[in-house]
Amino acid sequence: MSLRCIIVDDEPLAREVIEAYCDRLDHLEIVASVTNAMEAFGALQEHAPVDVLFLDIQMPKLTGIDFLKSLHHKPKVIFTTAYRDYALEGYDLDVVDYLLKPIAFDRFLKAVGKVLPSQPATSAAINDPDLTPNSAVGEAPYMFLKADKKMVKLYLHEIGFIESLKDYVRVFTPDKVVVSHQTLTYLEEKLPKDQFLRVHKSYLVNLSQVNAYSATTLDILDQEVPIGRSHKAEVMERLQGAG
Repeated sequence: MSLRCIIVDDEPLAREVIEAYCDRLDHLEIVASVTNAMEAFGALQEHAPVDVLFLDIQMPKLTGIDFLKSLHHKPKVIFTTAYRDYALEGYDLDVVDYLLKPIAFDRFLKAVGKVLPSQPATSAAINDPDLTPNSAVGEAPYMFLKADKKMVKLYLHEIGFIESLKDYVRVFTPDKVVVSHQTLTYLEEKLPKDQFLRVHKSYLVNLSQVNAYSATTLDILDQEVPIGRSHKAEVMERLQGAG
């Protein structure tokens, strides 16, 4: 079951950003995207029940705060604004979270995660893992994958290898193993091809994490990963080229 969401913001670009973020997650369904509080009143009635309201604060005629105060039956509310000054008042209204524009996807995920514990969990992970090269100055590229009802941040350079379990994958890093509802083929398409290589129908490896290799196996994170026959030539070429 998805969380039914309404976006209320007078800025078209701000609405588009939140719409794009919601589309990446299987457990969020946008039922309306409107430009002001008056339209939001109608949308709440037309699309009831609504689970989550992404609500801009600074809007003409009626602010998001005044709009929220007027509601008798309130959905979960995540405030979105370009102004830090409203944070305290927002929390006094018992909102779920307060997102400062421009909104980063990892921060959006954190806010949405605060709504999920009281909602039915979906089995799907995330339609598009958020691959973020140099998302912040000095920060290494990373992605988010859903595991155990949370979005888990994985730095790409720490991933040793990824194992396919049909519709699930196991991602191995030096300090943890993350199981996510995702396919190996999809991750292979999304991860950097100069860093990650399919070495077997069931394994995708980070070439920089290979400690040793033979004609049939790779040593990664103190484990042996098999090399498939159809992949052997490319694996040897890439490894010997790296040397």
